[in-house]
Amino acid sequence: MEKLPGAPTPTRIGVALCSALLLLFAAASHAETGPFAGLGGSWSGNGTVSLGNGTRERLRCNATYSVGAEGNQLQQTLRCASDSYRFDLSSNVTYQAGEVSGTWSESSRNMSGMVSGSAKAGQFQVVVTSASFSANLSLTTQGDRQSVVATAPPGGQLVGASITLTRGK
Repeated sequence: MEKLPGAPTPTRIGVALCSALLLLFAAASHAETGPFAGLGGSWSGNGTVSLGNGTRERLRCNATYSVGAEGNQLQQTLRCASDSYRFDLSSNVTYQAGEVSGTWSESSRNMSGMVSGSAKAGQFQVVVTSASFSANLSLTTQGDRQSVVATAPPGGQLVGASITLTRGK
């Protein structure tokens, strides 16, 4: 029997099967990564901050995310400034079984506390607390775009913030 050029050979079929299995394994491995897996790198953007005195100001922000342990651990720094307000936030959080927990600190006000909440498919809902402060944070990531909304009870210096960040190229 004459072999046609380009016809499948047992070697080509074996290579194709091995390649398909590797792709399936890679896809399965990616599906098992934690919710922070796509966040690593530098992000920047703008937003607004609502202050306790009733004013709203534009913010400029830069963030850096370091992701570890298969996307289940995150170290973050976020620096934002407006004309009269500034914050330097750091956090270290871990994801396990749908829950996010960890610590945060804000260096310009010498504050620190706990982070707790939930994460799934690019959406994070957390509460940050300390002895004198609490706020709800909602973070949504889609590709290279991230939206962060913070709300705090009235009466404090910060009442809320809304920030949109994009990943640096």
